[in-house]
Amino acid sequence: MSDAVQEFEAGLARLGGDVTATFAACIDENALRAENAKLAGPQGELTALLKLMPKLPGDRRKELGQRANQVKQAIQSAFDGRLAAIARAIREAELSGPQLDVSLPGRSVRPGGQHPITKTIEELLDVFASLGFEISESREIELAEYNFGRLGFPPDHPATDMQDSFFVKGRTGSAAGGGGDDAVVLRTHATAIQVHEMLARKPPMAVVASGTVYRRDDDATHSPMFHQIDGFLVDKNVSFAHLKGVLTTFLKRTFGADVPVRFRPSYFPFVEPGGELDIGCTFCRPWVEAGSEAQIARTLACRTCKQTGWIEVLGCGSIHPVVFESCGVDPNEWSGFAWGMGIDRIAMLRHGIRDIRMLYENDIRFLDQL
Repeated sequence: MSDAVQEFEAGLARLGGDVTATFAACIDENALRAENAKLAGPQGELTALLKLMPKLPGDRRKELGQRANQVKQAIQSAFDGRLAAIARAIREAELSGPQLDVSLPGRSVRPGGQHPITKTIEELLDVFASLGFEISESREIELAEYNFGRLGFPPDHPATDMQDSFFVKGRTGSAAGGGGDDAVVLRTHATAIQVHEMLARKPPMAVVASGTVYRRDDDATHSPMFHQIDGFLVDKNVSFAHLKGVLTTFLKRTFGADVPVRFRPSYFPFVEPGGELDIGCTFCRPWVEAGSEAQIARTLACRTCKQTGWIEVLGCGSIHPVVFESCGVDPNEWSGFAWGMGIDRIAMLRHGIRDIRMLYENDIRFLDQL
């Protein structure tokens, strides 16, 4: 017992020293609180000392407990005093510093700007409007009948599967997704505008529409939500040559008169014949210094076009007779062409963006550069 009393009294003497001087050496609040925790915190010296109370003899316990409480109060008082002194010093420094002139004009609010996707949409629509196309809008949530069925998609087409498209409601009200014409889907393309327009009025017509579309893609060049422009023209005696003329003019106005353009055959359910349209890679620009060693080196090092010198920008073709028939238009009297392109892809090519995800990360440092 005498050993416990001696240890307790020695601890009180050590803690009852000049704590004011100890706290005075702390230059800021963080240092002060750290020093106080060492003395009176849950893991501090005083807490450890109080754990000896059960070992003290009964006749000394009250006396030593009172002395320990006095030490605790002294530590708290010294801590409070030093904390107040630090706060006063900070306030005095603020008051004695340079004065604030409240009459000075405030900082102006930096004006915002359009997102590069929005700017690209408006610029592309302006080009098509100048070529005589009417700008229209369509819904983002579609019946599968309009999104797939009336556009000539076969029932087993991969796009009609749940793993490729976002179904809101499945066949006959089922939540399973996929399947019949009464299913509801987030539109996978803006091409459904053809169905809506041809069901609503009679040809001739030339319509272009833009909007958000949704597919289950997510990588450097694909996003599950992106934007498209789809357009079509229906009239008498329309040929593929008209399609080539309209789209070539559009691309020359968009990317410059010197950019090379090529058509190559491809398959889409709603056009026949169908094709894809490529332009010269806007990153390595193979038509500049064509054939030179510098040009060859640029193309061989370009990962965007995979060293081909070409980048696909849109799909197109003559409207399939099945689409006309499903919309009540006589394919023997009327003909036409259609195309669809990703606006995000166009924005990437125009601004030299290599990762589509950068357009949706809302990094103002990046968007300010466009």
